[in-house]
Amino acid sequence: MRKGPNAMGLSRRAIMTEIDNSLRRLGTDYVDVYQIHRWDPNTPIEETMEALHDLVKAGKVRYLGASSMLAWQFAKAQHVAERNGWTRFVSMENRLNLLYREEEREMLPLCRDEGVGITPYLPLAAGRLTRDWNEQTSRSENDQIAKALFIKTEEADRKVAERVAEVAANQGIPRAQVALAWLLQKEEITAPIIGSTKTSHLEDAVAALSVRLTPEEITSLEELYVPHPLV
Repeated sequence: MRKGPNAMGLSRRAIMTEIDNSLRRLGTDYVDVYQIHRWDPNTPIEETMEALHDLVKAGKVRYLGASSMLAWQFAKAQHVAERNGWTRFVSMENRLNLLYREEEREMLPLCRDEGVGITPYLPLAAGRLTRDWNEQTSRSENDQIAKALFIKTEEADRKVAERVAEVAANQGIPRAQVALAWLLQKEEITAPIIGSTKTSHLEDAVAALSVRLTPEEITSLEELYVPHPLV
């Protein structure tokens, strides 16, 4: 959040300081869901979970969410909370789309078993599932983080993106709707995080709720996927 001591991480001091800063900026007394951003290897998870529980008890936070981490880490956090009578996480924000499906191996089954909602980010793979592979946009040229996420598996990812285009053409709908519909057909998914910057982005997201992919189309979209390095 800034430079200096306690500027990041999930220590009690950092959590207590930043919730008050957030509430002040938002102009509200509480937030509905307060999410930690990834795993903090430098802070005992007991310290983190107790601090988050105290925010719930104080009325500053209603529910807790977590974000990208390994399944064993998430399971450990939930176990620590349950063992001590503290508030457990109700949601997981992880990276999941047709170009990155590693979360299907452990995190999705864990969340389904635990009754945890999933709100995946990058549902359109930073736009790569919505356009021709070589088409240049401002984001594709300038978003260095997004570039780094896909550069090691570019050839395999291109084939999946082309398959999305085929399914979209057959259905007569935009590619974004196909990519989002694929996510929405998974029972574990509560709602993907949509980064809308245009009205059309929001319209595609809403329209995707009505798109029905056949089992054959889902197989077609998934069969070209190859394992990716964990992020």
